[in-house]
Amino acid sequence: MSQSPHVSLANAITAGVNEEQSIDNHNERLRASIGKVVCVGRNYAAHAEELGNEVPSSPILFMKPASSVVSIRSDVVRPNPEVFGETHYEAELCIQLSADLSMATIEEAQQAIGGVTLGLDLTLRDLQSTLKEKGHPWERAKCFDGACVLADWIDPQAFGNLQNVHYQLTINDKLAQDGDSALMLFPVYELLVNISHAFSLQAGDVIMTGTPSGVGVLQAGDKLKLTLGAHEWVTQVQ
Repeated sequence: MSQSPHVSLANAITAGVNEEQSIDNHNERLRASIGKVVCVGRNYAAHAEELGNEVPSSPILFMKPASSVVSIRSDVVRPNPEVFGETHYEAELCIQLSADLSMATIEEAQQAIGGVTLGLDLTLRDLQSTLKEKGHPWERAKCFDGACVLADWIDPQAFGNLQNVHYQLTINDKLAQDGDSALMLFPVYELLVNISHAFSLQAGDVIMTGTPSGVGVLQAGDKLKLTLGAHEWVTQVQ
């Protein structure tokens, strides 16, 4: 199995380089390590219900390009709300593959996970609603530069079988989203198998496994904190 070139964010800041330059350099390295970002819609029943959507009987998949990826070390930049409307946050448990998967088994999916972290799937909700009403794809609402915010990759062994992974998003010190992989409609390993039977996954690909309930609007100046076990990451919104 081919190995992933995925980057450890902890090694992104190097001596002799100022913080702004190092973030720019790291964003380039991070994007270069990712072939595609596969996102899972409505993987938590409560989230489907809060948006008035049906609970799916099979995974809903869509993609973001690598160009949408930024490190959580950067500020979260919203597209101009006067032009594009509201930007919503969706905190998600994310997986990066260290091996290719095609028509995979559960065992192969388990072995292919190279990293685990949290991410923000940013969505232009007004635009998405308009596109959905017209029966159009969502890319314009989901794929803009900065629409996929990723935190540091963590060794997957720290999370066991990934069936009871708890995570949170707080905004301005108030709990916004409280997620647990135990509540997923389609658990992580089953997701990887399902996706690999729809199309091949490659080492370096990222899977955003779906968001719990509590999504909402980002405002300029918001302070965001993502928590995954003992790991925390903080950023702010422009």
